[in-house]
Amino acid sequence: MDSASREAANPLDDLDISSSPGQEKSLATTTTHPLAGTDFSHGDVGAFPPIPRAFDLYRDAFGDGRRYAYSRYRGHQDVREHVAHHVGEFTGHPVDPAREVIVTPGTQGALFLALSALVEPGDKVAVVVPDYFANSRIVTYLRAQTVPVTLHYQEPARAGELDLAGLADAFAAGVKLLVLSNPNNPTGVVYTSQQIHEIATLAGRYGAFIVVDQLYSRLVYPGASFTHLRASGISGDHCLTLLGPSKTESLSGFRVGVAVGAPHVIDRMEKLQALVSLRAPGYSQAVLRCWFTEPPGWLDRRIVEHQAIRDDLHARLHATDGVSVRLTEGGSYMFPQLPLLRVSAVEFRALLRTGHGITVTPGGEFGSGYERSFRLNFSQQRDKALEAVAIICGLATELAA
Repeated sequence: MDSASREAANPLDDLDISSSPGQEKSLATTTTHPLAGTDFSHGDVGAFPPIPRAFDLYRDAFGDGRRYAYSRYRGHQDVREHVAHHVGEFTGHPVDPAREVIVTPGTQGALFLALSALVEPGDKVAVVVPDYFANSRIVTYLRAQTVPVTLHYQEPARAGELDLAGLADAFAAGVKLLVLSNPNNPTGVVYTSQQIHEIATLAGRYGAFIVVDQLYSRLVYPGASFTHLRASGISGDHCLTLLGPSKTESLSGFRVGVAVGAPHVIDRMEKLQALVSLRAPGYSQAVLRCWFTEPPGWLDRRIVEHQAIRDDLHARLHATDGVSVRLTEGGSYMFPQLPLLRVSAVEFRALLRTGHGITVTPGGEFGSGYERSFRLNFSQQRDKALEAVAIICGLATELAA
């Protein structure tokens, strides 16, 4: 292909969407094992049902279709007011419902719209490694350059630390945007208050913009404290926070998320959304009115239940020779590393999937150098999750080099 033809090529040609994370083509036909059959690539909403009242709100909106079928491109006004009030209280920083909120088709939709509104071809974008796989994919799709910034995860002395010197170097070299998740997906690391404030300080010093995905920020375990970037002193014009009830609250099937922050970015996101999907699903937006207003004790119980599963799985993995794993601080992800094996990581995952019906997400999806790691979403039925991890550990021991 000559240079002119290459320039005219569809940018989708460079985007690998042949398989979803955790579901790459197997070496043999996939079968389901009758005993395990655990899919760790996403949470089990059967084990953790959605927020009570969610369907009632959806049904009522459906019944009032004249009002709820269509909304402004950035979302129903009453829904944005609810989001602004509760997100403002949650993050410790007020939110203007008219200028600083957009409701999107899931938080994934918010991420794509945000980066599309901020990134131009040829830009340099700082992306944390490891971090959510879509961050780098979207930047690449937008014809921009990813600049990796390391989250030290495997080194015991620095585990959970972002390379702030590397981030400063990236900003000094012309990077004007950082995208990251907190709690981190896939490791479950929660950034310390000091780190969040230093990130905000660096952004202010270099005039950089920060997009932070805080999808799991309500699911934080005892011993970890959460600091919201938007309440850290960063300029409101240089920060966008992505949130939603898909994970902790099990409302993923309704496909609604929100972005909160810089009005000029919200405006651009709305214009893009008007072209891409017009709006988030009109009836589904209504379920956001039960977000942050769950029955007393509901969220506390959910955290306790996830913590129990986390502790069981961590103990089993930690007790297996050659497996390294860090205790999750927030969210429902765990990111263990396998020992050296006599088979490749791809073959190991295929054996899990075809022999035992167990699906995990490949570590390589989250950054180079993590091919021996894999992500587990432990928002599962507790006994099934523990049985599946016991199988994983047994197979790793059997195949250890």
